Amino acid sequence: MEQEPRSVQQTQSRPGVPRRRKLALISACVITVVWLMVGAAVLGSWLMTQFNKQSIQSTPDGNLVMSRDEADISEVVQRVSKSVVSIVTTKNGRTLSRATVQQGAGTGIIISKDGYILTNKHVVKDADRVEIVSSDGTQYTDVKFVGADPLNDVAFLKINGVNDLPAATLGDSGTVRVGQKVIAIGNSLGRYQNTVTMGIISGKGRPVQASTSERSGEAESLTDLLQTDAAINPGNSGGPLLNMSGQVIGINTAIVSDAQSVGFAIPIGAAKGLVRSVLASGKIQKSYIGVRYIAITPEVRAEYKLSAKSGAYVGGSRDKSAVVAGGPADKAGIKDGDVITKVNDKLIGEQGGLGSLISEFLPGETVELTILRDGKEQKVKLTLGAYKV
Repeated sequence: MEQEPRSVQQTQSRPGVPRRRKLALISACVITVVWLMVGAAVLGSWLMTQFNKQSIQSTPDGNLVMSRDEADISEVVQRVSKSVVSIVTTKNGRTLSRATVQQGAGTGIIISKDGYILTNKHVVKDADRVEIVSSDGTQYTDVKFVGADPLNDVAFLKINGVNDLPAATLGDSGTVRVGQKVIAIGNSLGRYQNTVTMGIISGKGRPVQASTSERSGEAESLTDLLQTDAAINPGNSGGPLLNMSGQVIGINTAIVSDAQSVGFAIPIGAAKGLVRSVLASGKIQKSYIGVRYIAITPEVRAEYKLSAKSGAYVGGSRDKSAVVAGGPADKAGIKDGDVITKVNDKLIGEQGGLGSLISEFLPGETVELTILRDGKEQKVKLTLGAYKV
C-alpha cells in the first residue's frame, strides 16, 4: 500500500524534465526563425539588386520602339517617297548690263513607270531648263514639258529614256473627310529633299487667290481646294498630299504667308482626266460642259433664294446667258437658273466642286447630271466637250 504515494510522487516529479527540453526547443526554434528571417532579407536584397541590374540592362531604346501610328506613317513614307521627285528649274534673263540666271525649285509626283511627272503649273512656268532629281539622288536632265491645265495649277513633265520608275497610287479626293490624317512630302525650301510633315484635313472646297510671291503682280484664282495644317513650305509645290493608305489625294499648291499651318492642295480628282489623257496620248485634253456657275454657299443661297443647300447654280446676267450656245450643256438642255446637284452619283459640294468632278472625265465621255429646276429634280445625259484655249 505504500507504493501508491510514491507512484504519485513519481508522477508529480516527471514534468520537470520535459519543461527544460521544451524551453531549449523553443529557444532553438526562435534562433532558427531569426536566422531564416535574416537570410531571407539578405537573399531578397540580393535578388532585388540582380533584378534592378537586369531591368536597367534590358530597358529597350525608346527611339527604336514604334507606336502603331508611327509604324503606319513610316511605312507610308518609305513606300511613297520613291515616287516623289525634286524639280529644279532654270530661267534665263537679261538686265541692261548683263545676263541673269534665275533658279527655282518644286516637287513632282511620278505617275507612270515611263517617266510622266505631275506637278504644279507655277513650278515650271516659263522655265528654260528643267532638271529632275529622284529620291535616291539620280539626276535627270533630258526632261520635256508636256503641257498644263489651262484652268488650274496643274502641269506635266516627261523624263525621256526611262521605263522602271515607281509610280504613285492616286486616291479618291471625293471621299476625303475633314479631320482625317494626311502626310505631305516635298522638296522643302528647295534644299531639304523629300521633307515629310503630317497633319489633318482642315477643310474642303476652299477658294484662294494664289501668287508665286508677294512682289508678283500675277494672281491665280483657285477653287475647291483641300485645306490642311500639315506644314507646306516653298519648294513643296507640286508634291503629294497623302492619306494614311499612301494614296495621293491632293497636289500641294499654296500657303497663306502670314498665317501658321494653313496650306492648300488641289484635289487629285481635278487632275485625273488630264492624267488619263497624258498617259494615253501624251497630250493635254481637258473636258468641259459649257456653263458659268456659282458654287452654292449660305450667302449665294440667300441672294438667289435657292432651296438647294449645295450644288452649282447656273447663273447668267440680264444680257448674257450662263449656258454657252451650242456647247455640251446647251445640247443637254441645261438652262439658266438650274442647280446642278450631282455628277453621276457624286454630290457637288460634299464630294467636290462641279469643275473638279467634271475634270475626272475625258472629252467625249458621257456623264449624268442631276439638276433642280423649279423645285423638281431631273436627270440629264451630257456628252463632255474638249476645252479649247
